[in-house]
Amino acid sequence: MQKSPLRYSKILLTSLSIVCFCSISAFAQKDLTMAFGKKGVITYNSKKHTISVTDCGKALFSDAVGVVISNGTTLSVSDYPAPAFAKTDFNDAIGKGTKYTLTYTAAAKPQLTHTFYTYKDKQYFITQLEIDGKGQEVVTNYIAPLTTGKVGFDIAKNLHTVFMPYDNDAFVSYESKPLESITTNTSAEAGVLFNNTSRNGIIIGSLEHTVWKSAVKTTNTNNDVALTAWAGYSEQAVTRDAIPHGMVKGNKVTSPKFFVGYYADWRTGLEEYAKANRLTEKPFVFNWDKPTPVGWNSWGVLMDKINYENTTRVADFFADSIPQFRVGNTAYIDLDSFWDNMVKGGFSGDFAKVKEFADYCKKKGLEPGVYWAPFTDWGHKDGPDRKAEGGNFTFGEMWTKTGNNTYFDFDGARAIDPTHPGTLQRVDYVINKLKACGFKMIKIDFLGHAAAESTSFYDKNVTTGMQAYKVGMERLVKALDGQMLIYAAISPNLATSSYAHTRRIACDAWKTMEQTQYTLNSVNYGWWQTYTYNYIDADHVVFADESEGENRARLISSVITGTLITGDDYSKHGNWSVRAKEWLSNKEMLKIVANGRAFQPVEGNMGNKTSETFVQKIGDDYYLAVFNYGKEKKDYKLPLERLGIKQGTYRLTDIFSAENKLIKGNTIDLTLGAEDGHLYKIVKP
Repeated sequence: MQKSPLRYSKILLTSLSIVCFCSISAFAQKDLTMAFGKKGVITYNSKKHTISVTDCGKALFSDAVGVVISNGTTLSVSDYPAPAFAKTDFNDAIGKGTKYTLTYTAAAKPQLTHTFYTYKDKQYFITQLEIDGKGQEVVTNYIAPLTTGKVGFDIAKNLHTVFMPYDNDAFVSYESKPLESITTNTSAEAGVLFNNTSRNGIIIGSLEHTVWKSAVKTTNTNNDVALTAWAGYSEQAVTRDAIPHGMVKGNKVTSPKFFVGYYADWRTGLEEYAKANRLTEKPFVFNWDKPTPVGWNSWGVLMDKINYENTTRVADFFADSIPQFRVGNTAYIDLDSFWDNMVKGGFSGDFAKVKEFADYCKKKGLEPGVYWAPFTDWGHKDGPDRKAEGGNFTFGEMWTKTGNNTYFDFDGARAIDPTHPGTLQRVDYVINKLKACGFKMIKIDFLGHAAAESTSFYDKNVTTGMQAYKVGMERLVKALDGQMLIYAAISPNLATSSYAHTRRIACDAWKTMEQTQYTLNSVNYGWWQTYTYNYIDADHVVFADESEGENRARLISSVITGTLITGDDYSKHGNWSVRAKEWLSNKEMLKIVANGRAFQPVEGNMGNKTSETFVQKIGDDYYLAVFNYGKEKKDYKLPLERLGIKQGTYRLTDIFSAENKLIKGNTIDLTLGAEDGHLYKIVKP
């Protein structure tokens, strides 16, 4: 097993249960309105066959249509005669609502159905587009339920849009872009358009991820702003695919459902979007109702040097030196890549020493963890004829094909087809070995390889990367059989939420302030994923011999993400072990970790960098994280209103030093040293 040295469903939106049929279908010869939320209105324009949306008296966007490219022909609802209109009540996992359908029919054309799901108690609606071949096969890899003519809630010069990556590989960063500085921005799965000063914003994003890769594009043409939400996204720099999105085929083809909402605070909107994802696409993995996972991972420092002796000494340190570093009396000692140093004869050999490690952890009151990248072949350069574990297939037979004798190679590994029986047998074989050893946690990695588009999959019913991902991930979860906490590392941002309890928010990070800032960039714009997973994580925290300020900032970057996994070589004594003893038993810090939710960013106009301030309220108490990424000390004046705290008198206490002071008025004044971070509790005195 190798790892790059540089870095390493059931759908819950249940089949709609129709409560009553409120009106018989009729042709929409006049304008129609469809209400959502408290003040939202979707209006169908009978002359243009377009949609406009208003909310809270603001015109959000106008002239929106649904578009699909089928069998090489572009079809827009605006090119059809007047549609049939129907209105029905339904009840799904989100709640009770009203479903509106506009069905477009024309001779010699496929039928298009534009659907809108609305809820009285939700500030968003959901839209979807279906193409029906009326008995003929439909073939498409582009279907857009929402292509807007013009956004109207604010002017372009006030707005930012965000590039959201498809995964967390290759040290990718999120990026907030001033709209007046760009002509187009394509964001994977979800898009946001917001005013950073007022915080008003529109959120659009896909809610289903088992068939399609999706995207939201923002365009600015001479200060006319438009949005397009579509499925069928493939871009090598983002999705890693060197070939187009796979074709989806059938008598009927449906887009994923897309969330559309306007919010006074774009941050609230993204959190609502995340929660809607969790409800719409029910997790395939069992729900984690145990305490927030904390512990240690070997990739932080030990890397490929792990063995039985040094890893059991690490377990000794956690058991004997920091027994308070627990949430719910549990901490995990997780072996990353190269744990097979302890296996004689490879995966088909003797796992006795690995089992001995797992047993040792348990005797120490700790939970053992392990690592695997189930859909990669790291030995592909040794040729195609190597036999894969668990069956009689060779790796060459299992490689994911991308045409003309090419394969999906990324991160130094070659993807293997998740639908191939050899891949599935290998999953069963390896996971059964690890279960027999008694592991209670597994870190799964390089999962994006399982979602790669292919010219053909072994299972001919599978034609897209996300369909293949579903097959492979469901087999993996079934093999694990509820016996382990599942932690995803490199993986698709949203599609993985059905299969993992916790997921790393960014790519690898170790100890420096630069790496802390990189990690927090993903928290700044992706913190909302704390509501699509049980937990998100900031990777292994390494102290090493960095300065106290950098150590503290790196630790806080993890705490405010929602979990805490450490990474130093605790088999040896050093500055890192001294700081671990001092900090990792801090009761107030562990209270925040036990809450398990990411902090909100205070600012959103940070480009590809990150906010200096993050906030969270737990019960009646506020918590504030402040970072100075620079090389010089810095003074801060933080308005309480901007932090979401009412004006008044408060006591501000540093979590780690216990220093405190009274805050009166409407501003918190602070000074931070160079490359430092501090975490504060704010309470009424």
